[in-house]
Amino acid sequence: MFQPKEQEKRPDLVIYVNGIALAVIELKKSSVSIENGVRQNLTNQKEQFIDKFFTTIQFCMAGNDTEGLKYGTIETEAKKYLEWKDDNFDEYPEERDELDVYIEEKCKTIKNKLDKSLFAMFQKTRFLRLIKDFIVFDSGEKKVCRYNQYFAIMRAQKRLLSNKGGIIWHTQGSGKTLTMVWLAKWILSNIDKSRILIVTDRDELDENIENTFKGVNLNSIVRTKTCKDLIDRLNLPDDSLMCSLIHKFGRRGNEKSEGATEQDLERYAQEILDSLPDNFSVKDNMYVFVDECHRTHSGKLHLAMEKIMPKAVTIGFTGTPLLKKDKKTSLEIFGKYIHTYKYNEGVRDGVVLDLRYEARDIEQRIKSQSKIDAWFEAQTSTLSERAKNKLKERWGTLQKIYSSSDRLEQVATDIMLDFATKNRLKDGSGTAILAADSIYSACRYYEIFKSKGFNGCFVISSYEPSYGNLRTESVSIDDETTEEWVKFNTYLKMIGIDNNDTSENIQKKLEEKEKEAKEQFVYEPAKMKLLIVVNKLLTGFDAPPCTYLYIDRKMEDQNLFQAVCRVNRLDDETKDFGFIVDYKKLFDPLCEAMNKYTTNAFENFDEADIEGLLKNRKTESESYFNKILDTLRSLCEGVPLPKDPEDYYSYFSGEKSNTDFEEEIYAKSRDKLYLYTNKLNRAYMELKPYMAELEYSQDYKDKLNKEVNFYINLSLEVAKYSGDYLDLKNYEPVMRRLIDDYVTVDDSRKLGNIDDFTLLDFIDEKKQQFDDSKTSEKTKRTAAEAIENNIRKKIVEKRVINPKYYEEMSVILQDLIDEQKRNAELYAKFLDKYAELAKKVIHPENNERYPELIRKSEALRTLYDNISQETDTVIKIHNAILDSRQDGFRTNQAAINRIKRALFDILKDKDEVERVYEFVDRLKEY
Repeated sequence: MFQPKEQEKRPDLVIYVNGIALAVIELKKSSVSIENGVRQNLTNQKEQFIDKFFTTIQFCMAGNDTEGLKYGTIETEAKKYLEWKDDNFDEYPEERDELDVYIEEKCKTIKNKLDKSLFAMFQKTRFLRLIKDFIVFDSGEKKVCRYNQYFAIMRAQKRLLSNKGGIIWHTQGSGKTLTMVWLAKWILSNIDKSRILIVTDRDELDENIENTFKGVNLNSIVRTKTCKDLIDRLNLPDDSLMCSLIHKFGRRGNEKSEGATEQDLERYAQEILDSLPDNFSVKDNMYVFVDECHRTHSGKLHLAMEKIMPKAVTIGFTGTPLLKKDKKTSLEIFGKYIHTYKYNEGVRDGVVLDLRYEARDIEQRIKSQSKIDAWFEAQTSTLSERAKNKLKERWGTLQKIYSSSDRLEQVATDIMLDFATKNRLKDGSGTAILAADSIYSACRYYEIFKSKGFNGCFVISSYEPSYGNLRTESVSIDDETTEEWVKFNTYLKMIGIDNNDTSENIQKKLEEKEKEAKEQFVYEPAKMKLLIVVNKLLTGFDAPPCTYLYIDRKMEDQNLFQAVCRVNRLDDETKDFGFIVDYKKLFDPLCEAMNKYTTNAFENFDEADIEGLLKNRKTESESYFNKILDTLRSLCEGVPLPKDPEDYYSYFSGEKSNTDFEEEIYAKSRDKLYLYTNKLNRAYMELKPYMAELEYSQDYKDKLNKEVNFYINLSLEVAKYSGDYLDLKNYEPVMRRLIDDYVTVDDSRKLGNIDDFTLLDFIDEKKQQFDDSKTSEKTKRTAAEAIENNIRKKIVEKRVINPKYYEEMSVILQDLIDEQKRNAELYAKFLDKYAELAKKVIHPENNERYPELIRKSEALRTLYDNISQETDTVIKIHNAILDSRQDGFRTNQAAINRIKRALFDILKDKDEVERVYEFVDRLKEY
């Protein structure tokens, strides 16, 4: 089709293969940013210009000699263009692909950055491999792989061809689901009679995986509906691609997985093993992908899955690996790491955003201790001292205090103020998540927000409103103040349904409203501004508009890290960071978690390290169970014959006329009964999965089950007979009213002055090893120490560039450390001081010690600190360098001499010229 002259476009470089245009590159000179080339590519694809030319194009690129090369595909947004990087072949060398090793070794000999990138991507075999196996249409959007996805898949292929599994650790938001897609396509295309099952533990993750695979035209994926459905499909060779919740390996029907106890998991796992058909066997070669494998595979559910699919090869995917103390379980299930791509690498590559942190404190005060004591005594006058103590133990927790009405209202007021004043929140382009410490607190938060006229919020939790939950909740005819009643009534109000409907209809309406709320939160942020969550959506939920996370619950390690990653997704150009607002003083555990997930804290074990683990675990479980059972038998040995229930009651409780001394003795005996019964129950659950392998007969298993249940029932009956059992539900409204009436709060205040920094500024990015099994609370780094160590390393790294400046900073650092060790300052004050030092180390351009004309240039600052404190002289030297330098001068002796001559004209001293040139050579600005 003829186009007018002014609409013609001529790409700088087009790559043809057999006459077909597959890649286009826009080249820029060193002084022009490659972003101009990226935008030029996007302009060329417009209908007014040469969009038809891009019909066969697979890669759109832009590059120059100083920045290298960035790549995308057709219609890729500018901010999503990628940079190809080398892989770390020092890790897991036996998994190296021969071609990839050759390319990386060759690249080491190429000095020019653009040439290196071009060779890395356009070596013939790799280029064709990228086109064939690593480009996909995702719901109509064409996508190419990132370098970390490519290397992970290539290494996984090597492992799978050896019939071995492993773990792919790629940080949150780095595209794990598409990595699964590319690996699944390769398996189904290259391994005969292969089948794939993708397993996760959240409904929303299961749904997301199904949608992603269908979005890339893998419509054959089947999402299993029930446990029986899963077993039936495994037993037939018809379905080559399936996804399932892990709990389908041990649950009936469509029951939800959230909130299941360890005992639930054990029971469900055993049910599925007992119900397998006689002719059951998994057909063909089964490969299992386990999403979020750091938590998905409870040991018990894994044992059930392993028995069902004993020959399956398993690949675990995670953004937060198991901690060292749990590492053996991880290795036992999946094998070693295949590939890692950590959080700081994702931030560096622009795949995810860095995070800013703010600590807020809401001080709580008791109005009147004497009135609280009087209230409590009046309401519990009929209880024994042991029952009173149990009630105090239940309600005297920080979680209960933190749920006081005044405190929740102050947090809600804070959040509403942020929505009125903070970037992205006030204009409706950004959203927020509030992580509450309980479903009850979440419901109270919802009521407070609604009462203040704040619309566009919703509670997402594992709570399922049902009339069955209320069966034993009423403590009087017209009192609906127990926590269960509050949750039930709040949920009905939130989903817009009256309390005359059936439990089934309520649940159906709730599922519809939850789905609608999540979709609005992602796609219509102005309508759904705030999600109040408890134990859902803090992992695996991708919502680019989500900008703020308010933390009002204790979290640590992978749970904390996953939660803060809800706000690190890329969105439009107004979202530069994710923001964490912390009401629970989590700076220490947050820095620790960030450190663990950005370093090699999870070093590999050799495969020999996991030999014998199952055997040891079996024998240890058996030994511990027998030890606890023998203890309980001995405890009950003195019960007189005929050992009727009354004999046990009398043995552990005596008579109603016991003296105080006698009652104390009986109470200690009962405490032992309660303690060891709880231990027995847990030990029994640990042992049950191994009973078949220990070759227990059915009669012996039945005998053990009967004895365990006997002690559990005995413990409960003795507690009721002796008066130790307390129905806490009856006292719930009283204790809630006490806390709400007598615990008050002050306005919130910000702790520390660190909001100019991101969390990555406060962590150590070096290769530090952690051993959680040996790290006690006393030896964990304080917040100040976390900052201190990072600043020290930054000083060491930068001292070579500007030795005078950073030497002075190191003296200031040491003074601060000494002051801290003398415990002369409070936590927040030290944070302020370290933050101020960090400002000077990380952003010297803001340091007022420099004259205004010198401050904004690293080169000027370096010359000022090390050559001359005369501003005019420094600027004169700087301009002479700029005027005399040529592109690539560092490898051109004639160009070097030209700079030195210009310097000599000013300095008149050869030695001083050589000293100044050493700085010129090191400074990137030149």
